[in-house]
Amino acid sequence: MKKILIITYSQDNESIEMVTNAIRQKGGEVIRFNTDLYPTDVELTTQYINGQQQLFYRDEHNTLYNLSEVTAVWYRRARYGEKLKEQLDEKFLAPSIEETRRTFRGFLASLDCFVLDNIPTIRYAEIKELQLKIAEKVGLQIPKTLFTNSPKAVKDLYHQCPNGLITKMQASFAIYEDGIENVVFTNEISEADLEKMDSLRYCPMTFQEKITKKVELRVTVVGNQVFCASIDSQASEKSQMDWRKDGEGLLASWKNYDLPLIVKEKLLQLMAHFQLTYGAIDVIVTPDEEYVFLEVNPAGEFFWLEMLPPNFPISEAIADVLLG
Repeated sequence: MKKILIITYSQDNESIEMVTNAIRQKGGEVIRFNTDLYPTDVELTTQYINGQQQLFYRDEHNTLYNLSEVTAVWYRRARYGEKLKEQLDEKFLAPSIEETRRTFRGFLASLDCFVLDNIPTIRYAEIKELQLKIAEKVGLQIPKTLFTNSPKAVKDLYHQCPNGLITKMQASFAIYEDGIENVVFTNEISEADLEKMDSLRYCPMTFQEKITKKVELRVTVVGNQVFCASIDSQASEKSQMDWRKDGEGLLASWKNYDLPLIVKEKLLQLMAHFQLTYGAIDVIVTPDEEYVFLEVNPAGEFFWLEMLPPNFPISEAIADVLLG
């Protein structure tokens, strides 16, 4: 029986159970590693003794696993040492979390099996500047884009974009006020905003020409399988700049989309360059039927596209790849 290790955290979403069920239905065994419980509630040991490597994991239920028997890994999410902040003095917290992270990544790198996708691959593929460069190289259309802390550069680009200019963050950026999380979404730049650019000296940002949207696409790639769904983000005033602003309101509005073969092939070339097995890609379709690449998320979400129409069998595709 093939043994699949799923690396995640306790509060992860429905995708974990969906992929777990798909693996079990195909005859595989699943071992779940909740990284938020490491190192406080679970044990991980990598040992080299008498010329032999052995890897052991004891989970929160006190079940012991020999991870040397794992045949594939799904690296889904990591939240190392979440409970350490409750148990350690602040002066010890940062070094303990860093040691936890390094130890876990060392264990993962030492496994002799397939990983979907390994951490160095994900980190390389997350570089937005490189994504756009390679996308253009394989023939995909991209927006005029700036990554900058220069107010002058932003003003110059603004005047080159007759449809307007938007700004966004590279990271999943949030500001916390009074314990409330305020996520920074994509926003449009106005003439007035151009006179308030001095704060760029504290934080560079991403600026892109505003692309007129017919629909937006979420293209989920698993191996050589491509699942494409569309959303009319312009139907909701709240979601016109960023469909995530009304993500819940639009859940029932996603539709299967027939992606042109030439666009599909270019996206697969992009994935091949980054050696990614899985990726969630965002694309804009303009009223003139142009396909504009925005970004690829190496570990992007997919669960709602399977739980609701178009009901793509993405978890089954992931299970197939993990089971070889």
